[in-house]
Amino acid sequence: MTEGARAADEVRVPLGAPPPGPAAAVGASPESPRAPGREAERGSEPGVSPSESPAAERGADLGADEEQRVPYPALAATVFFCLGQTTRPRSWCLRLVCNPWFEHVSMLVIMLNCVTLGMFRPCEDVECGSERCSILEAFDAFIFAFFAVEMVIKMVALGLFGQKCYLGDTWNRLDFFIVVAGMMEYSLDGHNVSLSAIRTVRVLRPLRAINRVPSMRILVTLLLDTLPMLGNVLLLCFFVFFIFGIVGVQLWAGLLRNRCFLDSAFVRNNNLTFLRPYYQTEEGEENPFICSSRRDNGMQKCSHIPGRRELRVPCTLGWEAYTQPRAEGVGAAPNACINWNQYYNVCRSGDSNPHNGAINFDNIGYAWIAIFQVITLEGWVDIMYYVMDAHSFYNFIYFILLIIVGSFFMINLCLVVIATQFSETKQRESQLMREQRARHLSNDSTLASFSEPGSCYEELLKTGPGPWPSVGPQRALPPAQPPSRHADL
Repeated sequence: MTEGARAADEVRVPLGAPPPGPAAAVGASPESPRAPGREAERGSEPGVSPSESPAAERGADLGADEEQRVPYPALAATVFFCLGQTTRPRSWCLRLVCNPWFEHVSMLVIMLNCVTLGMFRPCEDVECGSERCSILEAFDAFIFAFFAVEMVIKMVALGLFGQKCYLGDTWNRLDFFIVVAGMMEYSLDGHNVSLSAIRTVRVLRPLRAINRVPSMRILVTLLLDTLPMLGNVLLLCFFVFFIFGIVGVQLWAGLLRNRCFLDSAFVRNNNLTFLRPYYQTEEGEENPFICSSRRDNGMQKCSHIPGRRELRVPCTLGWEAYTQPRAEGVGAAPNACINWNQYYNVCRSGDSNPHNGAINFDNIGYAWIAIFQVITLEGWVDIMYYVMDAHSFYNFIYFILLIIVGSFFMINLCLVVIATQFSETKQRESQLMREQRARHLSNDSTLASFSEPGSCYEELLKTGPGPWPSVGPQRALPPAQPPSRHADL
């Protein structure tokens, strides 16, 4: 056998392995005299310098691996251009943030903040001079200081900008906004500046609990994930609102202002200025009497106004009794009062709409408000009655179609989309959990698993030989050659 063939068939021992034992002496003896020759041959290859030996290459790889080894691989290696994961004070902040008790204490402070916010009584103690208000203000200052310190600790531990840094998370940005608003509140206090808008941000502090409770965070994330899927449904809702709104404006614009007025000539000739300009029920504009004009075919006319009563007694006299002197004994009659309601006989448009002007179809905006109220099935019967009284009995068809399309179809369609997204997300999360569990069990079952980078076996090879030097490295080497290969020696 030639020397080149013998060199090609030899078994290479990894660097860093201990000296071979007696069992490996036979296989190692032919290696030592030819090592310088092989190194010389390698150095004579074109483009490869003699210094670039396998030992140098493996040393460089081990050095790179050592540089990549950090206590927290999922986080940034360096933040603020100078703080590594093992550099103080970042190492302290990392240990503090990764401690589960840190989140427990934060959750406890958030719950305490919810209690203190609920105990404030701003209307009873405007100047905050009572002992109760002073104690609550002290608790609020302590809670704000805790939130500020927590934010600084997380910024030092995670970094400021980046995908895995503090401001890279949406919930951390919410925490940052709340803390900055609190800083503005305390810095502007006593400078004659209205702080009501800034103090309103305090109500957002309980939202910090969402990031601390995993189940709540997943639920909110799922709700946010459904928004893209709801785009087409919301577009359909917009078209439904627009179509029904146009129909309502074309049919009933200004009709809900109809009221039964007194004849202006009758009021002027008889000096009846003390009467109301139009008829109002006992409930006033909360339950207005909407009439139908002569050109419409509504269900309610001015002739349907009930007679006036005084002390539950119907009035039967006319306006002539007001102008003529009252005869002796007339005032003692049980029905000696004038029925002024019979003179409200002119149906025309007034100035106000029902419910302080909130319910009407005068323009597309107010029509959308009325349609939304009908779809929610809250007070839709009153709106239907108003329209039927002012325009036509058959207007109920409009509201039936609106409830079927809007309330029964569109709302349930939104629920179907949300349920579908919840089901898909649940299946995806369950699959990920099963894969992680299977991967964890696979890594625990065998030490020599190469299926996952960073496994126990790979870490063992990186750190050097184990307590059995003759066994560990030889597992990854080719099988030993038969003893006849060394017969030529």
